[in-house]
Amino acid sequence: MRPMTPIVYLHGFLSSPQSVKAQQAAQYAALHLPDIALITPQIPNTISEAVPFLQRLVQQQVIDQGYVLRCIGSSMGGFLSTWLVEQFGGKAVLINPAVAPYTLMQNYIGEHVNPYTQESFSIDTQHIAQLRALESSKIRDPECFSVFLQTGDEVLDYRRAVKRYEGATLVVEEGGDHSFIKFDRHLKAIFEFLRV
Repeated sequence: MRPMTPIVYLHGFLSSPQSVKAQQAAQYAALHLPDIALITPQIPNTISEAVPFLQRLVQQQVIDQGYVLRCIGSSMGGFLSTWLVEQFGGKAVLINPAVAPYTLMQNYIGEHVNPYTQESFSIDTQHIAQLRALESSKIRDPECFSVFLQTGDEVLDYRRAVKRYEGATLVVEEGGDHSFIKFDRHLKAIFEFLRV
């Protein structure tokens, strides 16, 4: 039996593999892409735990198996997907990705509960410094990225992503919101980009 090609879906901050977009991607892959194994991990809530977790996952489930890294990342998952591609190579599709999330996270210092997992955790200045350390000054190969943005994103300014990912394939839709309304319309194009 032919092995299945792995694609990693990375959810956003305070989210999980049970989020609407993650579930839509998983359902699409299950229905239409029998040769794809969509990996949707529950990312640890703190960056100090998320970094080694994701490095191990990509190394063991993608690189060591002889595959090129392919990611779909939403919001903070888009930031982490970018970091992974910069580190391991490969390509990624980003959905309303967080750009310089350490600036936004200043507003999240304190205690939190992940609404999907009910896990309690805290964000502090060390967390923010660790996030900042992951961001390269410039994207090495923008053509490795396809970026989907909606101008109505109420959390992130889409223009920052347009500037950050200059040279990437950009899809900018008027309106919408941070969740990326009607994300499932783009799943065919998303998987086609990743499979080439």
